[in-house]
Amino acid sequence: MVSKRIAQETFDAAVRENIEEFAMGPEEAVKEAVEQFESQGVDLSNIVKTAPKVSADGSQEPTHDILQTLSNLQESVASSCPQEVSAYLTRFCDQCKQDKACRFLAAQKGAYPIIFTAWKLATAGDQGLLLQSLNALSVLTDGQPDLLDTQGLQLLVATLTQNADEADLTCSGIRCVRHACLKHEQNRQDLVKAGVLPLLTGAITHHGHHTDVVREACWALRVMTFDDDIRVPFGHAHNHAKMIVQENKGLKVLIEATKAFLDNPGILSELCGTLSRLAIRNEFCQEVVDLGGLSILVSLLADCNDHQMRDQSGVQELVKQVLSTLRAIAGNDDVKDAIVRAGGTESIVAAMTQHLTSPQKQACMLIRNLVAHGQAFSKPILDLGAEALIMQARSAHRDCEDVAKAALRDLGCHVELRELWTGQRGNLAP
Repeated sequence: MVSKRIAQETFDAAVRENIEEFAMGPEEAVKEAVEQFESQGVDLSNIVKTAPKVSADGSQEPTHDILQTLSNLQESVASSCPQEVSAYLTRFCDQCKQDKACRFLAAQKGAYPIIFTAWKLATAGDQGLLLQSLNALSVLTDGQPDLLDTQGLQLLVATLTQNADEADLTCSGIRCVRHACLKHEQNRQDLVKAGVLPLLTGAITHHGHHTDVVREACWALRVMTFDDDIRVPFGHAHNHAKMIVQENKGLKVLIEATKAFLDNPGILSELCGTLSRLAIRNEFCQEVVDLGGLSILVSLLADCNDHQMRDQSGVQELVKQVLSTLRAIAGNDDVKDAIVRAGGTESIVAAMTQHLTSPQKQACMLIRNLVAHGQAFSKPILDLGAEALIMQARSAHRDCEDVAKAALRDLGCHVELRELWTGQRGNLAP
């Protein structure tokens, strides 16, 4: 059932009525309005649920804080006062981060062109203001990628190009790219045509020790390989992944970057997750091996199993991403052999043993990939105790049921398969 929606003005009118007609205080009036609309099945996720405020001198109509900030920002931009623009951009970002409904309302009331004008003002050479403008754009476009227009797209690429040496600006600019491309196929294609891919891989190479830049660049590269915009029948995800690898040496960039973060599970997870999104062709899988990526992956898995990393908080996610990457490259039959020769099967089974409390499907799917197209590796994997571990995962986690059965079947184990439908029409009489 599709939820009903209302305009902010409708909600504000109900709050004002509760205050004026029923003598409620602001908080009580808002609470009553929320209960009233929610009881009618109205989705209030994009509604600012506070009472509009009256200006100190009472000269203006009651308005929400975010809209007052937006009005002040517009005035300061129009009068070209960098210090005021800076202060209001900071306030705008803080308010939007606190409540996504604030950025939705701001977008409805023309925030994008105001921030774009502030952004252009900052390109005159004020690096601090430029960073604040990009931060504001990033916050505003989070969940609202349609806001970015052609001028903004071109300025974003130009800003990243001209400030490639500035880590903070690069990080914020790439975050804007990520927000603009998530669930927006046209923005993805337009940004790729404008040359954003070499800027993303170049950022990882140029700022290879900067945690935030590498993380943001990995996220943005992955988003470029998504096919998540329901408004288009199909996207260019595959082509974008090919371009990242073939034209921008993406696999080499990512594998080299791992060497700077061998004791940082969080960043390693991002790098491995991005590698798995790019291993989409037989030759790409082999390239990961040729570049030394397989030895790094197996080593990381062994280190996780042996608790070699100081920071254990993100180890489980890293194990998941390493297994996912191994599963992806195991689509190449020659790589299957390489994984087994590198001692990967022992590490995979050890990872399953240590992480049985987590519904980790990746290990089951990886084992399936290793024994696909041939049974040569089934016995060595079974000899390591894989069958019992898969059975435990299957019984402990309902989400693993299907992949666990499939892994057992492909290993040659006995599996009880329940026939859900035989194709026979049953008795339809009431």
